[in-house]
This record gives sequence, C-alpha cells and structure tokens, in this order.
Amino acid sequence: MVVFIILFVLACFLVLLYMWIEAHQNVVYRHEFRLDGLPDGFNGTRLFFISDVHRRSVSDKLIQQVKDKAELVIIGGDLMERKVPFQRVEKNLERLAEIGPVYFVWGNNDYEDDFRKLDTLLREKGVIVLDNTATRLEAGGDSLVLLGVDDYGLERDRLDLAVKDSPEGYRILVSHNPGIVSEMNRDLEIPFVLSGHTHGGQIRLFGWGPREKGGIKHFPELTLFISNGYGTTTLPLRLGAPAQTHLITLKNK
Repeated sequence: MVVFIILFVLACFLVLLYMWIEAHQNVVYRHEFRLDGLPDGFNGTRLFFISDVHRRSVSDKLIQQVKDKAELVIIGGDLMERKVPFQRVEKNLERLAEIGPVYFVWGNNDYEDDFRKLDTLLREKGVIVLDNTATRLEAGGDSLVLLGVDDYGLERDRLDLAVKDSPEGYRILVSHNPGIVSEMNRDLEIPFVLSGHTHGGQIRLFGWGPREKGGIKHFPELTLFISNGYGTTTLPLRLGAPAQTHLITLKNK
C-alpha cells in the first residue's frame, strides 16, 4: 500500500511537471500562408504573432529565435491581466520591439487592471494600437492594410469602424477573440484573420478542452488562424495545448 501511494504521488508530480513545461515553452511555430490577391510587394513578408502573454515574461531565448527574421510584431491581445506588474509589461514590450515595429489589439484581460495606464504605456513605447482602427503598410509600391478590433467578448468591437477607417489595400484583420468571424462576410474583403483568446483549451483531456484548440480554420473567402497563446490564466499549467508563438510568412497563392 505504501509503495502504491509513493508511485501515485510520483506519477502526479511527473504529470504536473510535464504540464508546467508545456506552459512555459518558448517555441516559435513557423507557418506559410498562401493568400489570393496578396500584393507582390508583400510576397514573402514575415510577421511575428504572439497572443495571450498574461503573466509570463517574454524570454530572451524567444526573441533571439525571431530577431532579424520578421518585419513586424503583432500582439493579439491579453498582454496582461489583473495584478501583473506594469514593469513586466514594459519589459515585455521592449523585448518585442527588438524584433520590429509592434502592433497591438485589446483582449478581455487587458481591461482587468488600469487599462488607461496600459494604453499610455503602449503609446509611449511606440506601439501602434489598433482599436477598431486600421493602418496601412507599404512595400514595393503596394499596400497592405492591418485592421484591428477591440475585444469581441466584451462587445467593444466595432468592425464597421475599422473597415471605415481602412485605406485602400489588401486587408488583414487582427482580433483577440476569434468569434469576430461571425460578424464577417465576403463583402468586407478581409481574407485573413489572426486571433488568440482560447489558449487552445489550455488543459485538454483525451483531446477534449473547454475551448477550441489553436489552428487554422477555412471559411468561404476567409482563413482564420487561432493561436494557443504564450501564457496561461488561473493555473500556470497546460496539457495538450502547449504554449506557442508564430513566425508567419505571407505568400502569393
């Protein structure tokens, strides 16, 4: 009986250790998306996408994997949550800025603390905040428009305003919550959406999780990419949905 208890405790410890390791990985997943109509000037453009940082400190090890390999950084919301020190957020932004210009959309957890202070910090660090707005990138005489909406789950999203603010160019949308696709149609001419929020379910048992696992979903005229995210919430553990960040290459189809 004593031996059984010892083995059980050891097994539980090993499982928790594995879950902790999955939650604290610094892995950069590489993806290539072939998009219809992508302007030639952006063929081969590489962007670094990170979402749901929450309480984590962005690792120097992670930055070194991506530095000089991406033209821009997109933060897909939940950069922080309640009681995360702003010094940590500031340091995370400084590290991400080593990769390239940084763009940000709001997530639900970003509003748990002093979001006005966060907004000020973002702008002081030169981050472009896409708050139901759009910005145009130019390369080789072509234009790409990056749109961002505020959090869909908190009903702060105004996709109509982001579209109205959008100049001419090929459109890519960033939304923390992937639920935004329920408001979209082909008339918007937005073929690619980046999102996070779900944490991939964070803890999945036998393939089941409380939320959708990260990955690629195809809709008519639209590709949705969902990240498992970099950090965790509630418990610093993951199972079956490892922490991930992404180096995305855009290519002509």
